[in-house]
Amino acid sequence: RVAYFGDSITDPNNDGSKLKYWNFLQDWLDITPWVYGKSGRQWNDIPRQADLLQKEHGNDDVDAIVIFIGTNDYNNGVPIGEWYEERAEQVVYGHGKPKTTVDRKRRYVKMDKDTYRGRINIAIDKVKRMYPTKQIVLLTPIHRAQFHRSDTNWQIPEDYTNQCGIYLEEYVNAVKEAGNIWAVPVIDLNATGGLFPMMDEHAQYFHDKDTDRLHPNDKGHERLARTLYYQLSSLPCTF
Repeated sequence: RVAYFGDSITDPNNDGSKLKYWNFLQDWLDITPWVYGKSGRQWNDIPRQADLLQKEHGNDDVDAIVIFIGTNDYNNGVPIGEWYEERAEQVVYGHGKPKTTVDRKRRYVKMDKDTYRGRINIAIDKVKRMYPTKQIVLLTPIHRAQFHRSDTNWQIPEDYTNQCGIYLEEYVNAVKEAGNIWAVPVIDLNATGGLFPMMDEHAQYFHDKDTDRLHPNDKGHERLARTLYYQLSSLPCTF
């Protein structure tokens, strides 16, 4: 029983494909999927999705939680921010001699809802406290090219910076950093998923070669799912 948090790539109501990566995993790994991904959402929506999971299934029914989000934070120009803030403090310390009070810098996790790293901190802090005995897995955002839904939803490809002057790869790297900070395994779909919509040859994996190289089609989701199949099989599902 696996809960999936995320955005439109996970959302069952997104029309980019009939089948999503989690549909394939349902068949191949005999997973019961509980899907909470919502189109257009960013990392700051993960706490809401976690609350909905808990409301519907409690704390014990779920075995694992997969979080696949971040591309909309890039598109909306959310600043990267910092993981920590440092403060000078005094602490008692002794090693090979009597303990004494010494000056040290101490870092505190920064819970900043207006930055990308801050949002990740808030979300993972909440999910790990709600589900301390469950497997939590992070997936990095995948590569993205153009998405032209309408004149009011015209998104540029990843070889351009966003409003903050930041490339997509910084948002990808932040998810990988979060794995070390929060002791959560990360599957780097950006690198291992194989989908590269910047090439016309890879348009076959996306919803529309001219207007939507953001959302994988059935073939693209199957390729992502095959990568996840092997990576997830290396992780314990229950503890």
